[in-house]
Amino acid sequence: MPAPRFFTLEAQDRSGSQARAGRIQTAHGSIPTPVFMPVGTRATVKAVDQSLLLAVIDAPIILGNTYHLYLRPGLEVLERAGGLHRFMNWPRPILTDSGGYQVYSLTQIRKILPEGVRFASHIDGSYHLFTPENVVDKQRSIGSDILMVLDECTPWPCDYDYARRSMELTHRWAAEARAHFLRTPPRYGYRQAQFGIVQGSTYADLRAESARAIVDLDFEGNAIGGLAVGEPAELMYEMTAHVCALLPADKPRYLMGVGTPANILESIARGVDLMDCVMPTRNARHGYLFTWHGRMNFRNQRYASDLRPIDAQSTSPYSRRYSRAYLRHLLMAQELLGYQIASVHNLAFYLEVVREARRHILAGDFADWYRQVVPQLEGKFEGG
Repeated sequence: MPAPRFFTLEAQDRSGSQARAGRIQTAHGSIPTPVFMPVGTRATVKAVDQSLLLAVIDAPIILGNTYHLYLRPGLEVLERAGGLHRFMNWPRPILTDSGGYQVYSLTQIRKILPEGVRFASHIDGSYHLFTPENVVDKQRSIGSDILMVLDECTPWPCDYDYARRSMELTHRWAAEARAHFLRTPPRYGYRQAQFGIVQGSTYADLRAESARAIVDLDFEGNAIGGLAVGEPAELMYEMTAHVCALLPADKPRYLMGVGTPANILESIARGVDLMDCVMPTRNARHGYLFTWHGRMNFRNQRYASDLRPIDAQSTSPYSRRYSRAYLRHLLMAQELLGYQIASVHNLAFYLEVVREARRHILAGDFADWYRQVVPQLEGKFEGG
């Protein structure tokens, strides 16, 4: 029996955008797109239990990080557990980043070499070499459903010559990773998929060249990396639209590291299928909650005696169960429950946004809807 099709394109918006609805089929379940992936870097989405991810947030997929999981708990532990799904008791799909973002973020403890990246562990200072091939092996041991190739995520601003050299290195690594993926079997008996990553900073010609090179390697899906690293939002949207137009329609498109709810809808409008970001949980821990009316700052004194629900319009029971005053109290007292309530709210809201986007794409009126709601999402909600 042939393997089920990895990605099915189900609908294209008919109201004037490039938004698409589709479905990704993995061994651990089906992923309706567009989708937002909560970030579970170290085998946990910060402050959120897996049961809440399933029953309250209803996340179809989460993200883990190869670099962090390799260092701790280590591949031997994950292999003995039967892979990351069993280790963390998560039954749905997992995507793992390759460590490419750590090339960008850990500049003080890494060295880029022709054969890969040499990291000094942020835990104990020990040295580790990540190569395109051994990163595939590490992700085989982790057992993720979607594996990202090793790449270099360039900073912004980035001069043209460096962006080109970095892109060419990413292409060479991508070819080596793809060849190694195709000649090695999965460790736990189920199918895995591999995504390539388009780089090129904010230079349209480099992005086009990179898209062609990555598409030619025939990955199961394609990602857009090196954006959301400090460039203006409009430039990010311009590059996203430029690359999406060059990627095949019959494969999923993943915009890495994005973003606010408004960023997510703008990206969907340009043809993106998958997104991830630490923003919902990181903002939650600092008292910022996202709503359809904009962002709320729960450290504001105005909420100290506000006994109304956190967000009466939210689909999350957490947001209707507790009062604003109670959440503010927990956050100001640095109680762990406060971080959990706020994180669950933000993640549930992000998933609500992409589910609503999918509903409007299927109905054919996404562009009209998203143009109305984006200005609301970008505002500050004063708690009315």
